[in-house]
Amino acid sequence: MEEDEEDEVDGEDDAPPSKKAKAAKQAMDDLFDEEDIEDDEDDDDEEDEDELAVERAARELEAAEEEDARLAEEELQTNIAESKRFVLPSGQEIEAGGRVSEDLSVIQMRIRDNLNTLRNFKELREEGRSRTEYLQVLQADLCFYYGYNDCMMERFMQLFGLDELIEALEANEVERPVTIRTNTLKTRRRDLAQALINRGVSLDPVGKWSKVGLVIFESSVPIGATPEYLAGHYLVQSASSFLPVMALSPLPNEKVLDMAAAPGGKTTHMAAMMKNTGMVVVNDFNKARTKSLFGNIHRLGCTNTVICNYDGREFPKVLGGFDRVLLDAPCSGSGVIAKDPGAKNNKSEDDFMRCSTLQKELILSAIDSVDANSKTGGFIVYSTCSIMVDENESVVDYALRKRNVKLVDTGLDFGRPGFTNFRGKRFHPTLEKTRRYYPHAHNMDGFYVAKLQKLSNEIPKRQPDEEDEAPKSNGQATAAKGSAAQNGAAAANAAKAKRKLPKPGKARAAPAGSLPSAPEADADQKTKRKVKRLQDTTVEVEGLEAKSHRQQRQERKHERRQAKRGAAAAGGSNKAAKQRKAGSA
Repeated sequence: MEEDEEDEVDGEDDAPPSKKAKAAKQAMDDLFDEEDIEDDEDDDDEEDEDELAVERAARELEAAEEEDARLAEEELQTNIAESKRFVLPSGQEIEAGGRVSEDLSVIQMRIRDNLNTLRNFKELREEGRSRTEYLQVLQADLCFYYGYNDCMMERFMQLFGLDELIEALEANEVERPVTIRTNTLKTRRRDLAQALINRGVSLDPVGKWSKVGLVIFESSVPIGATPEYLAGHYLVQSASSFLPVMALSPLPNEKVLDMAAAPGGKTTHMAAMMKNTGMVVVNDFNKARTKSLFGNIHRLGCTNTVICNYDGREFPKVLGGFDRVLLDAPCSGSGVIAKDPGAKNNKSEDDFMRCSTLQKELILSAIDSVDANSKTGGFIVYSTCSIMVDENESVVDYALRKRNVKLVDTGLDFGRPGFTNFRGKRFHPTLEKTRRYYPHAHNMDGFYVAKLQKLSNEIPKRQPDEEDEAPKSNGQATAAKGSAAQNGAAAANAAKAKRKLPKPGKARAAPAGSLPSAPEADADQKTKRKVKRLQDTTVEVEGLEAKSHRQQRQERKHERRQAKRGAAAAGGSNKAAKQRKAGSA
């Protein structure tokens, strides 16, 4: 073996020089190539270290975003699967579970799943369950989650669609921005804004639609106690309250009426627009509220106002001939729930009915107070802080039918048009000229504004209408209904009896000396009995009519006696008081 290895070495040594040189060169090249590769790898490592120092955070952020997107997609698919598996609980199951102990997150998830099912009801509904059942469960959950009673929540569900309903309810949970109105009788908006900014107030113009409004974001000082406020340079007022006065647009030297004026924000706005000229008659039914009205008028420097305290329904008998009238009618306050959360659960159908009746009486009184022959006016603006149809469109439609008025454009550039058809009830087509404002859509209190123009001072003849009747108590309504039905039935029976009585001179006389046949005798007997019954019926009907008249007379006499007794009692008490006063003297 050693000899063989020596032979191989000797053989290599015996190789030609050129081959040895080539082999050595190839070995050196391979060595340098390996070194170059190692150097390149070292350079790459250094570059990687430099990139990690600069871009590591970006790569980690991108990876985190991709992971979040993946998880969100998985969650979405899970929610879709859960919505498909949503099983509607029955009312008994909900009551058995006990709402007081039920977690709000569970109710919120059920509301969300229920809404998803209702949006795609054909595919996601449970077999054998109707849409009404889903809506009933949704209404109950929304009432419990947001704190509404059934009456108010049902009205909200009728007014808004499913997609808009949650937005409207959530908007009522958030307070509206604080807004102020510049008093142009004493300052300009630019100067007022600069003065408040210098005091540490963050503000902006309320919008392009108003030249006097400012919205307050933050303030280091009480906004209702600054020197500018005390000097009457501005008034804290909601943005939606600007709208009725802007729609009315009173002109200088006009005679204007504010029928329900307290606390005076709209009154002082009108006085500023009229530049303290003309006359603004300011009325409010509640005498206690006129104190705040007087204070605001005095502080803002309004000198063209006259304050009075009358029932607005009787105001045409007190004073009339106005150029323009503003009626901001009392209402349910369904548009200002963010300010008054008590409106969620303290309103009933009777409350809405009473508000609607009062508003109809007030709007007729406002129309009767306006002079249709005014050269510059003849306009009435009706507004409420409610979003309910029976307090807005129904009232204006009633006024269009009862007086010679027409709806005109409000002049407001934004807001949703009023309803011309709501739940099968049709209103006058021109009601689309009225404007509606919602908290979730316009970021201001819910409001309604309508502008009417009076065409004639003549009142149309009264036509029988169910809505004309004044509201009565339950007993009075039942008695009136029964009396009307009794009188109507009696009149109908009397007319029917008179029509069926044989007319005189029409009966054919039988020949003298002839005897009637048996069939003719039977027919005569039947006719006589029929006539007798009809005559008895007529006598009975007349007796009922006379009895009804006697009852009415007795009721009137009883009322007069009660009135006299009340007057006598009042006079006696006054006389006794005078005697006691004289005795003490």
